[in-house]
Amino acid sequence: MNYPETTRGQIVDEHFGVSIPDPYRWLEKDIRREPEVALWVDAQNSLSAPYLANLPGRAVFRERLTALYDHERLSTPEKRGERYFFVRNSGLDPQSILTVREGTNGADRVVIDPNEWSEDGTTALAEWSPSEDGTHLAFAIQEDGADWRTIRVLDVASGTILEDEIRWARFTNIAWVKDGSGFFYSRNPQPAEDASFETPVTDHAVYFHTLGTPQSEDRVVHAPQTGIPAIQTVETTPDGRYAVIYSSALQGGNALSVVDLGSPEWTVRSVVGTFESLWTLAGNIGSKLYLVTQDGAQRGRLVTVDLADPEPASVEVIAEREDAVLRVATLVGDRLVAAYTIDARTEVERFRLDGTPDGAVELPGIGSAGAFHGRPGDDEAFFVFTSHDAPTSIYRYDVATNTRSIWAEPDAKVELANIRVDQHFYASKDGTRVPIFVVRRADLTGPAPTMLTAYGGFGIPMVPFYSPDAMAWVEQGGVYAVANIRGGGEYGKAWHEGGRGRHKQNSYDDFIAAAEFLKGEGITAPDGLAIHGESNGGLLVGAVVNQRPDLFAAALPGVGVMDMLRFEHFTGGPLWAQEFGSPTVEADFRNIMAYSPLHNISGNEPYPAILATTADTDDRVVPSHSFKYVATLQAADIGERPHILRVETSAGHGTGKSIERMIDEMADKWAFAAHWTGLTVKLRD
Repeated sequence: MNYPETTRGQIVDEHFGVSIPDPYRWLEKDIRREPEVALWVDAQNSLSAPYLANLPGRAVFRERLTALYDHERLSTPEKRGERYFFVRNSGLDPQSILTVREGTNGADRVVIDPNEWSEDGTTALAEWSPSEDGTHLAFAIQEDGADWRTIRVLDVASGTILEDEIRWARFTNIAWVKDGSGFFYSRNPQPAEDASFETPVTDHAVYFHTLGTPQSEDRVVHAPQTGIPAIQTVETTPDGRYAVIYSSALQGGNALSVVDLGSPEWTVRSVVGTFESLWTLAGNIGSKLYLVTQDGAQRGRLVTVDLADPEPASVEVIAEREDAVLRVATLVGDRLVAAYTIDARTEVERFRLDGTPDGAVELPGIGSAGAFHGRPGDDEAFFVFTSHDAPTSIYRYDVATNTRSIWAEPDAKVELANIRVDQHFYASKDGTRVPIFVVRRADLTGPAPTMLTAYGGFGIPMVPFYSPDAMAWVEQGGVYAVANIRGGGEYGKAWHEGGRGRHKQNSYDDFIAAAEFLKGEGITAPDGLAIHGESNGGLLVGAVVNQRPDLFAAALPGVGVMDMLRFEHFTGGPLWAQEFGSPTVEADFRNIMAYSPLHNISGNEPYPAILATTADTDDRVVPSHSFKYVATLQAADIGERPHILRVETSAGHGTGKSIERMIDEMADKWAFAAHWTGLTVKLRD
């Protein structure tokens, strides 16, 4: 391919006696303010767009993806007063619509339709929260996929938007006080003019906004000086007694503070002062908090902390299990409902408030169940269930009878009876046993082109969920595989630590071993393996392609962290040092340098076909990571297969993107991978 010419600069950085050239540093400039960067991106899109549009199968994938997304999707409802609030997409709405149902069997009514906010679908409804009595709703607006939010307030009955406006909210919850007089939220300081795109995530703090007052009068509730970058988020207990504040670091834990809202001083009281373990609220009874924690239990346990004590100690209620990870628990009705992860799938158990086991909650099948949304004293709760072969459904749960019933079930346009899901286990390089899900058509025999994905970072588990994207690949006769590699949270804190910091190479070894397993077991065709991953998963894809280019026919790194020596200079980068280590520390630098995708591109053997994707307004993983990575690929002698870049405009890290844009991007990616893995694409009857 005739790649666009990319100017090389002369910048060379010194890191602990090692000289590191950075010839494409100029691509770090903001595309919206630097014409030379915008011209370079235009040239890259002018190369990739016609190439992708003309790939055989691209039109088929777009048609099938459109059909597969064209079914109703609802979120778990939030009950406030007698109203049920939920997000609904009828199928192909550019953005999902916030809806309210008046009473259990009442009519649904549109509360907020973000599709009216912009002609191109780039303005989205983000976080939202109804007041305790359901009369008001605070909602966040997301522009062009950015992490910044503007919060507005709506009168639910009349649909009138109040004058209240909150700007510069970021990584926020919205938590109302019980009397509906205002709400808590989180924000950063207002950035300098035209500097919001690259503003670091620092000085994050919790504020309180009183309805009917200007933002300038908002009260600073919690702005701790933690010594390490941290995100502050807040929730209020259902009884309205406390605000619970999480100070979350990315090293795998969070501090925990509370505010007694009955006290006019609103003094912030530290309950957990370190960042060593996760702590999350399950609920409260009076002054007693029920908390899920990994403190003293790497797979999680449930404890109580009584705030009536001057120096409260945690008291164990539900002990750690050796065979399962306690992911989340909720106090609903008069029971504790606890969701466990066992080999990446969910099981749900009930307990009395003293920790006495009270049976299991029967799920519809093998898959994933989300947190139960309900309140203490209320026998009604809701949860979501999904799996690789089960489209996301919403269930109503009756606590008193321990039964479930369908509240919303999609009509997915796919023959699910013809889909087969198997879970296998394979040995990684060091012998660690790693699970992998394999999804394919039941009538498929023998090796087939395969799409392999994973994440492996920040303690986030890859649990089974229904994906129209995966179905579009599978129904064409391909295999879709999900590896549960280290760095995630599938087996608790130790699994995260095993792929974090100076152990990060374990994640890549696990992924490479997954590729070798798929080929060794005859699941994948010899030159038929494609890989994809986004964000930390994009870093994963870039790293393993450098280490084992012979394994892969095609690679799709999306919004990836590719320049591991410069990530700390942008937006949320300082937070990530807790996951990756800091390149300013010599031991960390040498570890990072060994796998950084940008710095390990080699011409020793041919590379797979690579389609890197990013977005021009991604202010989480800034697009220069992908820009510099692709410029380096295109300048390297790594074979004849294409190494191209697709840049979405007016879009961010993924959230807020319209359905049509999502479908277009996936059609491009799947057609590219199909072409280079040999997957034959055709419309099916």
